[in-house]
Amino acid sequence: MNKLKSLAKRLLSVDIVKVFSLNAVATFVRMLAGLISVKVIAVIIGPAGVALLGQLKNFETILIGLANGGINNGITKYVSEYKEDEQVTKLYISNALRITLICTAIIAVILIFGSYYLSKLIFLTPEYFYVFIVFGFTIILYSLNTLLVSIINGYKQFKKYVVVNICGTLFGLVYSVILVYLWGLPGALINAVTYQSIVFFVTLWLCRDLPWMKKDYFTKKLNKEVVKKYFNYSLMTLTTLALVPVSRMFLRGYVISEISATEAGIWEGMNNISTMYLNVLVSSLSIYYLPRMAELTTPKELHNELFHCYKFVIPILLVLGLAIFVLRDFIIWFLFTPEFEPMRNLFSWQLVGDFFKMCSWLLAYIMVAKAKTKAYIATEVVFTLLYLVLAFVLLKINGIVGLVQGYLINYVLYMITMCVLFRKLIKA
Repeated sequence: MNKLKSLAKRLLSVDIVKVFSLNAVATFVRMLAGLISVKVIAVIIGPAGVALLGQLKNFETILIGLANGGINNGITKYVSEYKEDEQVTKLYISNALRITLICTAIIAVILIFGSYYLSKLIFLTPEYFYVFIVFGFTIILYSLNTLLVSIINGYKQFKKYVVVNICGTLFGLVYSVILVYLWGLPGALINAVTYQSIVFFVTLWLCRDLPWMKKDYFTKKLNKEVVKKYFNYSLMTLTTLALVPVSRMFLRGYVISEISATEAGIWEGMNNISTMYLNVLVSSLSIYYLPRMAELTTPKELHNELFHCYKFVIPILLVLGLAIFVLRDFIIWFLFTPEFEPMRNLFSWQLVGDFFKMCSWLLAYIMVAKAKTKAYIATEVVFTLLYLVLAFVLLKINGIVGLVQGYLINYVLYMITMCVLFRKLIKA
């Protein structure tokens, strides 16, 4: 009994466990909100509507990344690295704000004046042009919200980060349910491009008393050296944005046009389940892992932290994956409608793929923490193209099951590649 108590105390004293425990409530609230939101959307707009909403969300991810210059991870890294030096931190935060404002202004103009074209490109009809006009006017609030959250993460203000997430999640849930209930698919589309903008005001209010929430932290002039450092993160982020969401949009669009919108919606439903349960880990590790890896300098320290995280993550992944697989019929019944029943055949491939994705993510994120731009871009390009090839070939053979089979094969190969790239660190 004493040994168990001692083990519990040691576990609770470990930073990653503290963060995970602190984030547990936020994660539970986010998952519950996600479950309710998915169910409401699936019932009201059906598989075809879910497919269109998936297209918009992928496109939105690209635009948000472009609007803040792709520097979110850079903000977290440099604030974490220089937080003890107030003047240097002010320089990084001020430059981040200026980059964000410039990039956001450009994207807003494109959205507003290109609304008809973008509606035809994303939805294959100009009917929803108004969605992009609304997005153009509200995207600045998206960008500023993301900036504030990145700064909070860099300062390791975990409690504040969790409170911001809980408040944003609850507000976003109420907002999305109201819009979808009142206006169906148009309401879901408007919600997708505006709810983070509304959440900005919640984040701003919660940050009002923080030490860095002062005018002089945001008014320094542009600095070439700082902008150059941020540019490395822009390249990495924009490469991911140009590849990952675009590849999913491309595949989903192909399924909609060549097979059916219903099949595309079933695949999107499977992706939504993955996103919900992986967020249990991703949200906690995002708070802890990037700032921590940015602080460490020696191979031995990085090795110890990496395997420390693996010991924590792998058991959770296995338990969650097994539970979801066993309960897959209940999950489909609870979250969706009878039209989504064929999703049952996707679970095994998707869940194993998720396991390898998360295991490889821990290694790949070292490239982000240490600004290894060339290696990051090269692996992103190669494996996104490989996924497209695998998905198309297997889609022709096995239908939408082929999409998740390609996903699994791609992440197994990606994990092997990460192990080869970081073999010295693994052996350190």
